[in-house]
Amino acid sequence: MHMGTTEIFLIAMTIIFSVPYLIWRLGGTDYYAPLVVVQIIAGILLGPGVMGRAFPEYYSFVFNPQVVQSLNGIAWWAVMIFVMIAGIELDLKKAWEHRRESTITAGLALGTPLLFGCVAALGMVGYAGWIGPKAHDWQFVLGVGMACAVTALPILILLMEKLDILRQPIGQRILRYASLDDIAIWGVLAVIMLDWDRVGRQAGFLLLFALATKLFRMLMVRIPERDRWYISFIWLAVCALAADWAGLHYMVGAFLAGAVMDADWFNQEKMDFMRANVLMAVMPVFFLSTGLRTNWAVGGSAVFLVALVLLVASVSGKLAGIHLAGKILKWAPGEASIIGWLLQTKALIMIIFVNILLDKQIITSETFTALLLMAIGSTMLTVPMVYPKLQRVAQLIFKTS
Repeated sequence: MHMGTTEIFLIAMTIIFSVPYLIWRLGGTDYYAPLVVVQIIAGILLGPGVMGRAFPEYYSFVFNPQVVQSLNGIAWWAVMIFVMIAGIELDLKKAWEHRRESTITAGLALGTPLLFGCVAALGMVGYAGWIGPKAHDWQFVLGVGMACAVTALPILILLMEKLDILRQPIGQRILRYASLDDIAIWGVLAVIMLDWDRVGRQAGFLLLFALATKLFRMLMVRIPERDRWYISFIWLAVCALAADWAGLHYMVGAFLAGAVMDADWFNQEKMDFMRANVLMAVMPVFFLSTGLRTNWAVGGSAVFLVALVLLVASVSGKLAGIHLAGKILKWAPGEASIIGWLLQTKALIMIIFVNILLDKQIITSETFTALLLMAIGSTMLTVPMVYPKLQRVAQLIFKTS
């Protein structure tokens, strides 16, 4: 029986939504692997590296080029909305109020794992198969280093909700640190993406964006909230298009689109509802499309070895930086460890970050796979490491910010 693209697309969607949900629900993985992590892992398992090798005929039938292209369109829009919401949730005013503490902590939380990751990346440069065909060595080293330093703000929010500390003072402090690091991540990405052949176009984009932002903000404060949601999606599409045209990648535009919006323009419950539903309804498609890019070609075991090295660099760098900040700022015993492990959360934002590096051929698909495994490992460690520490020092969550 012949099946059209629509039917095969719906088979793919059924697989995308049912497999991770059943693993998560029936396997009771929530403690060490929340649904979002299971979805990312399932995307890898459904990709060419696992299912494609085990069942090549079924894989090529379900994930044929037409279906993959359709899935990619959904994935692009889903991740743009998700990144825009992450930008909206940045609370720069709060960070400014506590600027000394926030700057010291965020700087060390980002800078130390960045340094450790860059050292690991320098070792990778000496071997074939890791650096992308269009990358300068410095772009590759800085890109991999920053991937080790990333904190995923949206996933961090979800995990802190799970631990019941999001609205507590310690949770708000952690959000301030992560917010500053998020800005740095996208700033570094813009530097990595800087194309001297398009520098005029990129400068023009930034100038026009600044002028458009002023007009956009004037409009948003004058219209009711129900219109702000719709206008924000138009603004998202235009910013992403302009950034991609300028050579900065549409994800940079999506983040900038959200970063210039104020969170108090929107009802917080509606914002949480929007984020949760985007994560549930369309982001699994992005996870699958990410899995379709995984590649184990560099001898198989080499990918896992590099992933382990990057995981050690990321975890040790983040914890070292946060413990140093704790000593400088004289935090209470145990506080630095809790904050360090929570800021270790990577998953989505790092996956988005390295997808961009892969798109621009700064890294190879093998490096992408190693970084993806590192992101999954670090995120899965977060709750098991933090939960018992919180139980031992529960009074921390009642400290004043």
